[in-house]
Amino acid sequence: MRETTGFKVLRAVGLTFITALVAVPLYIVVSSSVKPLVDVRGTFTWIPTTFTLQPYVDMWRTVPLARYFGNSLLVALVSTVLSLVIATFAAYALARFRFRGSRIFSMTVLSTQMFPGILFLLPLFLIYVQLDARLGLQLTGTYTGLIVTYLTFSLPFSIWMLVGYFSALPRELEEAALIDGSGPLGALFRVVLPVARPGIVAVGVFAFTTAWGEVLFASVLTNNDTRTLAVGLQSYASQSSVLWNQLMAASVVVSVPVLIGFLALQRHLVQGLSAGAVK
Repeated sequence: MRETTGFKVLRAVGLTFITALVAVPLYIVVSSSVKPLVDVRGTFTWIPTTFTLQPYVDMWRTVPLARYFGNSLLVALVSTVLSLVIATFAAYALARFRFRGSRIFSMTVLSTQMFPGILFLLPLFLIYVQLDARLGLQLTGTYTGLIVTYLTFSLPFSIWMLVGYFSALPRELEEAALIDGSGPLGALFRVVLPVARPGIVAVGVFAFTTAWGEVLFASVLTNNDTRTLAVGLQSYASQSSVLWNQLMAASVVVSVPVLIGFLALQRHLVQGLSAGAVK
C-alpha cells in the first residue's frame, strides 16, 4: 500500500507532537537540575544563565537519598523475581494442563485487572494490622509487606500475559524434549523458557517499573527506615519551601536505572511486546 502525501504529513505532525510532549518536560527537569535554586524560583528560562552541578551533590545530604534508593532497588528486584518465578509456573500450568478449577482461576486472575489499585489499600492495610495483632507478623513498615503488596498487582498481570505467550508456543517443542528423555520440568527449563524469554523479559520490566515508581501503597506501608524513592522524593519539600533544583536532580538520578534497564533489554522487550500484540 502506497502512502499518500497527506498521510506522510499527518504522520510527521503527529510524531512531532508526541515527541514534544515527551521531550519538553524532560528538558525542563534536566535544565532545572543544573540551575541555582534562585534561578529555578525566578522567571523560567530555556537556557540556564548559571550552570552548576551543586544540586547533584547537595541532594544526597538534604535527604537520605541513598537509603531510599537501596530500599526501592531491593523491593523492586525481589518483587520482580518472585513475580516472574510464580507467574511462570502458574502460567505454564494454565496453558498446558487442564485441571479442575483452571477456568475459574483464570477468570479470577483476569478480573483483578478491572479494579483500581486504590480499592485494595484499606483491605490490605487492615489485613496486615490483624496479622500483626493476632500472629505477631509485622507487615506494615517492612520490606516484606511492601513486596507482598506489589505481588498482588504484578502477579495477575504477569500470569495473564505469560498464559497467552505459552499458549502460542507449539506443543511440538515439549514433545520433542519428552521424546529425548526430559521430564515436564526439564522440557520447561530447557526448551520453553529459552523460547519464551522475550515475553518473560517484557513481564519482568512491567513488574519492576510498577514497584519502582509506586507511591500510594509505599506512602502508607513504609516508615523512615523502609521508605522508597517515590515517597522519599517528597522530602525535598517542606512547609515553607521546595528545593526544586535538588528535586529535579534526584529525579534524573533515580530515572537512570530504569533507563539503563530498558536500553539493555530493548531487543527482548520489543520481541515480547510484538508477540503479545500478535496473540
